[in-house]
Amino acid sequence: MKTALITGITGQDGSYLAELLLNKGYAVWGMHRRTSTVNFERIEHIANDITLIQGDLLDQNSLQNILQQARPDEVFNLAAQSFVPTSWNQPLLTGEITALGVTRLLEAIRTVNPAIRFYQASTSEMFGKVREVPQRETTPFYPRSPYGASKVYGHWITVNYRESYNMFACSGILFNHESPRRGLEFVTRKITDTAVRIKKGMASELRLGNLEAKRDWGFAGDYVEAMWLMLQQETPDDYVIATGATHSVKQLVQTAFDILDLDWEQYVRVDERYVRPAEVDLLIGDPSKARKKLGWKPKVPFEDLVRLMVEADLKRYEGKEGRS
Repeated sequence: MKTALITGITGQDGSYLAELLLNKGYAVWGMHRRTSTVNFERIEHIANDITLIQGDLLDQNSLQNILQQARPDEVFNLAAQSFVPTSWNQPLLTGEITALGVTRLLEAIRTVNPAIRFYQASTSEMFGKVREVPQRETTPFYPRSPYGASKVYGHWITVNYRESYNMFACSGILFNHESPRRGLEFVTRKITDTAVRIKKGMASELRLGNLEAKRDWGFAGDYVEAMWLMLQQETPDDYVIATGATHSVKQLVQTAFDILDLDWEQYVRVDERYVRPAEVDLLIGDPSKARKKLGWKPKVPFEDLVRLMVEADLKRYEGKEGRS
């Protein structure tokens, strides 16, 4: 039986990855931060099958202690300050967690057991002001937020440890991946949740920023399979994980509202408060390397993903009606 450690196990990706690894017979350990209010909602259904342990990417000693206790074969680093707007308000904290936190974890692995296989969650936000379309593994990075810049550091320090210490360290450059487990602060869930509340008379409008921004959206449940596949290869490498298709925020809004038989233009308002200081206008990935070397391809198309999220929000609000 293999053992895996997942940082950020309480998040969207962590919960799907934990399910996948359990189904493959792994012993799964999950690291979570000590907070006064801990949210285990996404992993409640598998709580009895995993081992949770407290730790923090800000604390080197906690990381080493966890590795010595769990003795994992594989480590998946999904923990980060990953909300882009917050990275503008808290750029130093974002850098400490999302950038230097990767170094602390890699250094802990090198110290405790350099044979551990390591996965780093990189992001399409590293491409930012894109240098070519579509974006692939060789596309130069041009991040447009403290979050994107921190992820670039995390990506390159992973490459450095791989090349300097011969560690099995991979980065998955994942484009936008969503699900019903996505947090309400992210635009996709904000759209589907608010659309459902409008349908039920619980809200009257949806305020958004740039409706013309385009993203490559896929299903998180598909993307965690690519994470696992990267660590099963003979040699470590970095991969773009994407659908290869792009849609605007406006298209996502229209799709969600059409599912609910609503006219989105009656309810959606553009609010300058939600416009980024430096916008990322277009992201679309080229997943051909992952398809060729990993045998990976996305299974859930865009329209099905939006429907999945809308139907989950409908179920969540079942029996709740009324004006806000």
